[in-house]
This record gives sequence, C-alpha cells and structure tokens, in this order.
Amino acid sequence: MGLEDRIMSDLKVAMKKKDQAALRAIRAVKAAILVKKTDGSGDDIDEGVEIGILQKLVKSRKESLEIYQEQGRDDLAQVEIEEIEIITKYLPEQLDKSAIETIVQQIISDTGASSMKDMGKVMGLANAKLAGKSDGKTVAMIVKKHLQT
Repeated sequence: MGLEDRIMSDLKVAMKKKDQAALRAIRAVKAAILVKKTDGSGDDIDEGVEIGILQKLVKSRKESLEIYQEQGRDDLAQVEIEEIEIITKYLPEQLDKSAIETIVQQIISDTGASSMKDMGKVMGLANAKLAGKSDGKTVAMIVKKHLQT
C-alpha cells in the first residue's frame, strides 16, 4: 500500500473517530503531496519524494514547536507535538545515533575525508544513504564531530 492509499485510509478512520489532531496532520500530508503532484514539474512521486515531503512537514512543525515553547504557548506547542507524532508514523523507522555514527565513520573512511573541507562530500553521501532514516541536523552534527577530531 502506497503512502497516498495509507493517507486516504487513515483519513477515513480519523473522520469516523472524530480525531481532530489526526485529521489536521493527515490533511497536511495529503495537501503537501497534492502540491508536489501539481507543481508543474511532471515528475512522478516516488518513495524518496514522499519521504522528503514528510520530513519537511516534521521539520517545520519542530521549528514551530521550539518557537511556541520559547514563548510559553503550551496550547500551540501541544498541537505541534500531536501532529509530529502522527506524521512520523508514515516515515521509515529512524536510526539511533550510534547507528548513524557507524555509517558516517564508514563514509569518512571510504572517502578518505580528513578535515572540515570534506564535509560537503561526506554530507552528500551520508544524506543519500540515510534518506528518511535520520534528520539532516543530527547527521551534520555527527559528521562535524568526526571531521574535527
């Protein structure tokens, strides 16, 4: 079952349960997919593009969450937390830091990277290998740590 099929099925379930948080999150995913489909590029939406859309949605909600927490708006922060939880259910299982570190170390040894000058090369390979399994912020932090030592 593709992402769009899962979204439609889950949307129906959320409507029946009158789950407002799920409805908001699922409709946001559905809208983002629709925007991508009709952007005029003519590109097909494959699993990689779907993962990118989902990661972008989660990232924007995390950024909003930080702002709301800084401003003491717990009511709005809770809405973002609920939506993040729902959207992440559609992403592949996220790797833990130790698994990411192992992959980054392997990429560094394969490429012979030795300094921060090589960060772009390492990040490109790491992002390709870890697409959907980790956020870019975590990967960048780990790459920096290994290249600075």
